[in-house]
Amino acid sequence: MASTAPRGGTGALSTQMKAILLSEKFLFLACALAVAGYVADVRLEAYGQLVSLLESAVLIGAILAASLSVARHAERIAQKLGDPYGSMILTLSAVLVEVIVLAIVSAKAGSPTLVRDSIYSAVMLDINGILGVAALIGGFKHGEQSYNDDSARTYSVMILTAVAVSMVIPEFVPLPHWRAYSGFTIVAMLLLYSVFLRMQTGPHSYFFSYSYPDKQARRPSPAPGYPNRRQSIAVMVIGIVAVGALAELMSHALNRGLEGVAVPPGLLALIVAGISAAPEMLTALRAALADRMQSVVNIALGASLSTVILTVPAMEALALYTGQRIDMALTPVQTVMMLVTLLAAAINLNDGQTNAIEGMTHFILFGTFLMLLVLGL
Repeated sequence: MASTAPRGGTGALSTQMKAILLSEKFLFLACALAVAGYVADVRLEAYGQLVSLLESAVLIGAILAASLSVARHAERIAQKLGDPYGSMILTLSAVLVEVIVLAIVSAKAGSPTLVRDSIYSAVMLDINGILGVAALIGGFKHGEQSYNDDSARTYSVMILTAVAVSMVIPEFVPLPHWRAYSGFTIVAMLLLYSVFLRMQTGPHSYFFSYSYPDKQARRPSPAPGYPNRRQSIAVMVIGIVAVGALAELMSHALNRGLEGVAVPPGLLALIVAGISAAPEMLTALRAALADRMQSVVNIALGASLSTVILTVPAMEALALYTGQRIDMALTPVQTVMMLVTLLAAAINLNDGQTNAIEGMTHFILFGTFLMLLVLGL
């Protein structure tokens, strides 16, 4: 009698493949668009600016899909690790996406101020946008929301120091000395981040966590199977590679589409900042609705800090390597907006509780940022 081969393994493999295809459909779509883009980009150039703008919109959507996939798997790893490690992984994944997109787009755009404007936009989005909207919505739903005020104070003073050293003082550094100060900035930011990382993961890790005694039943742990930690890391790597490929295509299409068109100078910077901030915003809003303001503070302020002290040295090092100076000094309007934002955050986040009024103050500042961008300031 012929023996029949067991089908359990094949069936399980087929089930897992279906789970992967269903879970990562948007990432697969983004990868497919990247391949199609490299094939069709030159041909689309002949169809004019409107088609180039449409191509840019599709590619931006694909970049968001890939970055959301990266953030989703970073969040899954973060849930297993808990705060502060979880929030750190989320912010680092977002900063990595931002650095890749910014490096590629700035190289194609040739603008010496794009890096500065992107970092400035990212801080406005993270603090006034993410924190403001989350505190506003969470305040309406839950009233006052508690968090560890040690984390807010630590973040605020470090962001203020990093911004002053890397984006305010360069205004007063003579042009012949830009290389020396860029080298100093790289060392200073890396030292600042190394101490912060030591605090966040070492003896002061309790600064960045908060105990919710009535919220112990968080999200249930995912069932065994897809994705495990290795699979999540693999998907994150694929997503980051896809983001880089799509960013290069987007920079080509966007430059063609905006050629000769009068647009606000900060629009491209806002697009770059928005790509990296979108996954964090979704995560922060979910945390605010779940009355977990500590995660919101860690994501919003942690992303701002990581953007400044990691993106700045990465881009400054690239500038030193290529010999093409980047202008990191904030404009007077940007300096005022940055200082008011950090001052408002320091005052609002000083008592361990947020409410809708505090959220509204940051939301108004975010609206002011957008209005100034429309006015070209």
